Amino acid sequence: QVQLAESGGGLVQAGASLRLSCAASGRNFAVYTVAMGWFRQAPGKERELVASIRWANGDTYYADAVKGRFAISRDRPKNAIYLQLNSLNTDDTAVYHCAAQSLGSTQYNHWGQGTQVTVSS
Repeated sequence: QVQLAESGGGLVQAGASLRLSCAASGRNFAVYTVAMGWFRQAPGKERELVASIRWANGDTYYADAVKGRFAISRDRPKNAIYLQLNSLNTDDTAVYHCAAQSLGSTQYNHWGQGTQVTVSS
């Protein structure tokens, strides 16, 4: 069973930066993982994919709202991904979840508990 644990959230002022981390554990995680991503959900809004990274080749995807400000990366030996958040604004306030897509699954099927990011003006 895959387990994901996020860390690094917090309360910051607009314009600041944060770095979120997600540590994955589970038997043969690296063998069966196709991609990992960061999602966020703000109060009253639907959950949205912020960024994702293909586990094998490192190809990345970013939502338009974060392009040029956020950067996703992975550390394969550590089974971890990171999300660097720069130039934060109040619209970035949300709970950020790490997720993993397993081989054979058409969607992200493992989720972390989430970490709160709050940006004050």
